[in-house]
Amino acid sequence: MLKLYAMFLTLIFLVELVAAIVGFVFRHEIKNSFKNNYEKTIKQYNSTGDYRSDAVDKIQNTLHCCGVTDYRDWKDTNYYLEKGFPKSCCKLENCSPQRDADKVNNELIGIFLAYCLSRAITNNQYEIV
Repeated sequence: MLKLYAMFLTLIFLVELVAAIVGFVFRHEIKNSFKNNYEKTIKQYNSTGDYRSDAVDKIQNTLHCCGVTDYRDWKDTNYYLEKGFPKSCCKLENCSPQRDADKVNNELIGIFLAYCLSRAITNNQYEIV
């Protein structure tokens, strides 16, 4: 029984290892796929309760961001032309969706720091313990 348990643990570890290696090898394709699908979803956004629109709202609320790269991504959408920014872009709890850029989340510092971290990891500038 113990050998069977050890065998299953080894199998699970190997599956996780293979998944990590595949994720690392195909990281650029995965990133581009997510970005392209998110851009399409923003272009098709509406506030009628569509599951894709709900996903965009949840992502923007959770990550405190607006758009794919920043709030300007919304300016090319039909939703923006009709109603302005969605409520999930608001910085404040009680704001109304307006076209004012100063009322939406703009996380340029966070994006810059994430880019620096990504570059440092990619260049292997970390210390091995």
